[in-house]
Amino acid sequence: MGIKLHQLKPSEGATHKKKRVGRGIGSGHGKTSGRGHKGQKSRRGYGELPAFFEGGQTPFIMRVPKRGFKNPNKKEYEIVNLKTLDRVFEANAEITPEVLKEKRLVHCTSAVKILGEGELTKPLNIKAHKFSKSAVEKIKAAGGNCEIIE
Repeated sequence: MGIKLHQLKPSEGATHKKKRVGRGIGSGHGKTSGRGHKGQKSRRGYGELPAFFEGGQTPFIMRVPKRGFKNPNKKEYEIVNLKTLDRVFEANAEITPEVLKEKRLVHCTSAVKILGEGELTKPLNIKAHKFSKSAVEKIKAAGGNCEIIE
């Protein structure tokens, strides 16, 4: 004769009765329902306040002074120097933003700018969105050419 499902129950002291608040003075949790007297914490909806709420005083982010201007139309360029191109590519190589991404020299191909830091010892054919003046001079002097992509 084993235990049957309908005979199962939790052991003594393992469970507690649910606290029923607001059910009269005799329950021990009537009147203010365990919330004390007055104040914000005693009111309905107190638990739904956002984490950054500061009790109605001016929030910190509004008190901090703000300066400057962020241009939403600013274009960010991924920069690559000539010394890097000279080290990575062979002579007369065709260099595009896609090739630079394959070689992991840039993260994205949307806007690439070539800067003139370092020396260029071999001719390279470079296509990019922007070039610095010194980069253009050094590429031409090495016998390569540069093409601007729109």
